[in-house]
Amino acid sequence: MTVALPPSVLSIILGTALVQSANGLLQALLPLRLQATGFTTTDIGSVATAYGLGFVAGCLVVPFLVRRLGNVRAFAGLAVATGLVVLLFAAADGLASWMALRVASGLGMAGLFTVADSWVSAQARNADRGRVFALHMVGNRLALMLSPLGIGLGEVTGNSLLVAVAVLFALALLPVAAVRGEPGSAGVPPGGLRGLLRAAPTALVGSFAVGLVNGPVTAMATLYGVRVGLSPEGAALLILALQGGGLLMQWPLGLLSDRFDRRLVLGAVAAGVAALSLLLMGLPAVSPPWVRYAAFAAFGALALSSYALCVVLAGDTVGDDRMVGMVSVLLIAWSAGMMLGPLPAAVLMDAFGPAGLFLHTAGVAALLTAFIATRAGQRAG
Repeated sequence: MTVALPPSVLSIILGTALVQSANGLLQALLPLRLQATGFTTTDIGSVATAYGLGFVAGCLVVPFLVRRLGNVRAFAGLAVATGLVVLLFAAADGLASWMALRVASGLGMAGLFTVADSWVSAQARNADRGRVFALHMVGNRLALMLSPLGIGLGEVTGNSLLVAVAVLFALALLPVAAVRGEPGSAGVPPGGLRGLLRAAPTALVGSFAVGLVNGPVTAMATLYGVRVGLSPEGAALLILALQGGGLLMQWPLGLLSDRFDRRLVLGAVAAGVAALSLLLMGLPAVSPPWVRYAAFAAFGALALSSYALCVVLAGDTVGDDRMVGMVSVLLIAWSAGMMLGPLPAAVLMDAFGPAGLFLHTAGVAALLTAFIATRAGQRAG
């Protein structure tokens, strides 16, 4: 059940956890800073959208950057550049400048995650790729969960927290700079998006579906909680339950994916998400809060752990020299789902009340389960 991690993988995991710590603190800080300086809710939403656009752009650019510079220098350059962008937020004074900087930070974060995810996947063997990548994701999730607590260490309108974020990006360079050797060139899968769809259709479709499910749930969990009668503080605990469930289940799912057909594991997870969605739809309004928290934790355990299964599944069919391009395509599919998912979920919530959120996730998860079932007897991923 254990897996030996080479020092290079441990270094990358540590570096990425520091990047995710910076990202988590920044995600918590920027909306509060915008609100405190007088921006409207619509403005804050526009800045968030700008981040998504930058993230997609980063996924497109990073394979060419890695091909020219290599993994270590690409990671180092992106970390330094993103840290400098963070410091420039201190001088932002209008919506246009905030959006431009958020695009730039999104581009940097996408590049850092693409390099790290592909690097870890390339250094693992097919026999243990699920567990290696699971440990990588556990480090990411722990950092993302804990780093927002740093908000209390400074004033949201001051510059000390921005400096702290920039320092975390700089610290991420230290373990990665110590890595000896790296994967080969950063070639994209032959044919790009279409090529990956032919080589690993389940992984690509799964990444998009995971984004469609996780995007609206993570974005609207607190709104759902308030509408079912929880206090704002109680609704916020739904996010903690989601993330905690994802953290606890990441390793067991990685282990299962190394023991059994990864497509079948992903299909079982999708079916479980559909079943839990139906359960959440049917919970009576008078249900004790702990029941809802437990259901959210179970939902997060499956839904939030699914993207890693898609990466390791695709990694089995793509050579090490094309991992960066493969991960960039999967991230584009995932981020597209994250951006598109909240709209239909919001429409269903308006039409059917809070249960509409999980009507959306049930439908997407059921479609993914059906798609995987049609691929089960085929060799292609």
